[in-house]
Amino acid sequence: MSILDTIVAQKRVEVALLAPGPVAASQLRQAIQQRGSGIRDFTAALATPRQGDIALIAEVKKASPSLGVICPNFDPVRIAKEYEAAGASCLSVLTDEQFFQGSLEYLKAIRAAVQLPLLRKDFIIDERQILEAIEWGADAILLIVSILSDEQLSHFHSLADAAGLTALVEVHDETELERALCCGARLVGVNNRDLKTFQVNLATTETLAKKLFAASDSTQRILVGESGIHQRADVERLRNAGCHAILVGESLMKSGDVSAKVAELIGT
Repeated sequence: MSILDTIVAQKRVEVALLAPGPVAASQLRQAIQQRGSGIRDFTAALATPRQGDIALIAEVKKASPSLGVICPNFDPVRIAKEYEAAGASCLSVLTDEQFFQGSLEYLKAIRAAVQLPLLRKDFIIDERQILEAIEWGADAILLIVSILSDEQLSHFHSLADAAGLTALVEVHDETELERALCCGARLVGVNNRDLKTFQVNLATTETLAKKLFAASDSTQRILVGESGIHQRADVERLRNAGCHAILVGESLMKSGDVSAKVAELIGT
């Protein structure tokens, strides 16, 4: 069993503890109204970088299954504020507890502390997790194509869209990209890390970008490069491939100087 399979199995256990579904788009919209702060436009924030020549989704990330603890002195709110001050366009907040030492509480606390749009970074396999994301402060959710059926992918994407929530649809190969486009994904993330082997290759984005931009309606989509981004040269490589934005966690968390690392990556 791969690490991804293990994570998804754990998610099934966690989802079974949530209040019974199903979840309708009207419930999602109501939850947004009840939290009182509306939706921050995640996609628009990526279309126009706050600073630099590429939009940065900066990730608040304490640990990962492959590396263990990345940031020992982890203060999610302080980190989020540093990202915002340094010029990040959006934030990604890990909420998986068992494998990434994240928390929905981090998402809630960060929302109260910054003005940037927030992505709930987790392994969503059930529509109830979308409602949960809204209740805890997310403006966007991650949909990982490899762990979802076509029916789930289309349904979750439609639910998010109907509620005004952004869905970042993550792919790893050409087949997954085709499935993402079929569900109507407008924000496509290419993860350079194979979630089954955890090996990283930036050429993954370069290859899939060619396929994406060959589509007739490609101008309506935003491409996000994810994983394996450690230095400015990596960013330039992805930007040259057509990426409008990058999602970076590990190199920022390990840098020791968030402001300087953000400046390096986005070219300011």
